[in-house]
Amino acid sequence: MSQFFYICSMDVKEILEQGNNSFLPNLSIDMVIIGYKGNVLKCLLLKIGKNWLLPGGYIRLDQSVDEAAQNILKQRTGLENSHLKFLSVFGEKNRQFKKVMKEFFEKTGMEWTEDYWFNNRFVSLAYYSLVNIDKTHPSVSHFDEAFAWFDFDELPEMWMDHKSIVNTARQRLKEDIRNEQMTYNLLPKEFTMPELYQLHQVILEKKIERSRFQKKMLSTGLFERLPELQKTTPGRNPYQYRVKIDL
Repeated sequence: MSQFFYICSMDVKEILEQGNNSFLPNLSIDMVIIGYKGNVLKCLLLKIGKNWLLPGGYIRLDQSVDEAAQNILKQRTGLENSHLKFLSVFGEKNRQFKKVMKEFFEKTGMEWTEDYWFNNRFVSLAYYSLVNIDKTHPSVSHFDEAFAWFDFDELPEMWMDHKSIVNTARQRLKEDIRNEQMTYNLLPKEFTMPELYQLHQVILEKKIERSRFQKKMLSTGLFERLPELQKTTPGRNPYQYRVKIDL
């Protein structure tokens, strides 16, 4: 339900009273933003009160769904033209948040009414994104108290079905990287094959054969090898690679 809290430039009172005139009804977006640091996959979460939840938002009447998702990702991370992929639809028949929202309003001293448009059942269109953590600049909105990157294996208690959305994204990522080269989005612009290899092992949660992996990556034609670095220490330095600029 983070979509309620992510109101960006809209006035709080306006979105509470008139949001149904600005957004597609009963439809929202939730975003699993995935990063990689210290050989660990991480997920960006927001904190509202004691609850942790996914970044999200609504779809304006003058936007496509993908435009809304890209806008949410940009405003939450500061990144433009980032990797973004549709995940799934989440729409259990009881997926409405009236009780939770009422408790939140009463706790914060805000005026509550049963007629607010977000009290209805909502279907969420979930996306996932792969980002370079070091390039992100997460931000909070009018209602968010904090943000944090959590290890996938150490997720906190999360609001509603958001943990299920995260777990679905993690499983989908495992499946997608078998058929699509996109994991480099989690790494710096320049990286080594050992770094890419280790990242794949972390995502797949299993050991993979190193030489076969490197041959497969190079055979895609996606990466270009950079000139050999000048050695500053004894031993062999691995080559650095980057995604080909002309692709």
